[in-house]
Amino acid sequence: MTDLEIASVEAIPYSIPYRKPLRFASGEVTHAEHVLIRVRTRGGLVGVADAPPRPFTYGETQAGVIAVVESLFAPQIVGVDADRRDLIRQRLHRTVGNPVAKAAIDMALWDVLGQAWSMPVHRLLGGFTDTLRVSHMLGFDTPEAMVTEANRMRDVYGITTFKVKVGRRPIDADVEVVRALRQTLGDKAELYVDGNRGWTPSESARALEQLSDVGLTLAEELCPADDVLGRRWLVNRCSVPFVADESVSTPAEVTRELLGGSATAISIKTARTGFSGSKEILHLATGLGVEVVMGNQIDGQLGTACTVAFGAAHEATSSRAGELSNFLDMSDDLLTEPLEIIDGHLTARTGPGLGVTVDPDKLAHYRTDN
Repeated sequence: MTDLEIASVEAIPYSIPYRKPLRFASGEVTHAEHVLIRVRTRGGLVGVADAPPRPFTYGETQAGVIAVVESLFAPQIVGVDADRRDLIRQRLHRTVGNPVAKAAIDMALWDVLGQAWSMPVHRLLGGFTDTLRVSHMLGFDTPEAMVTEANRMRDVYGITTFKVKVGRRPIDADVEVVRALRQTLGDKAELYVDGNRGWTPSESARALEQLSDVGLTLAEELCPADDVLGRRWLVNRCSVPFVADESVSTPAEVTRELLGGSATAISIKTARTGFSGSKEILHLATGLGVEVVMGNQIDGQLGTACTVAFGAAHEATSSRAGELSNFLDMSDDLLTEPLEIIDGHLTARTGPGLGVTVDPDKLAHYRTDN
């Protein structure tokens, strides 16, 4: 037995309401109904991470994450040393799917190792820098409401990069929103769009043509990945990098989308690939010479701390603004020390591991298994 031997893996469901729902083409989120993953070692170290189920995207539910962790994953890794990451991943991947459950266990283990080795996770992962520019996601609403939100994010937090949710029908509503944002924010703001698979390839092409003079920098998942020929047709006509997101939850899917001509850039989400899987995807993408974006799974502050740790650790992921601000829409959070966005940037924590502490009173208040 060693101090790094895994003693237990807990899966704790909790629910925190959002101040306002985030609406997009594939769904709507009104509460952060997540699962806190907590890994304890024989030596007394405790690693944490967040599992945000997205049933409309990956099929996982809160109850499903708890079940697979308690019945399959925990029994396979209890008794294994936390630094045997490849052995642990091999055991987890005996079970197909369940990406956010696997990702959260992986990140909690990295948190443990950072504490054991007295080093912040972003340094363990690569240590390129310690800060990221912030991009804010704007969900479906009226043009006036979305412009007001963007102005507030710019004026209060210094954010000048915005990811605009599109995918409504007819396309005119979203075209109007993007034009209103450009007119209000000016040329210095960066705007890109995310369709969450809501449009057909032809609708996507029409929308991009109508927005050709707006200066978009990226277009993400405008149509479903299984529209194979239509998507290739669209990507060939797209004048900006076409980002694959929901369609690239594994390295194999990244290879399929890039080599098949269905994408020209990749969104990396630590909430679905952890730190270890995200590293594989990052190396694959940079090896093929395509851009990467740090995405957001509508994360709370714990999930955002993981995203900024990974994004800051590498040159490629830190070159663009990361999607790091949607925790601001939550009515509360679990961390004892809130994250702060200052001058449009978020900085990784400097303490060992992830450098975060879960407030036991808040967890007791919001957990739903009592």
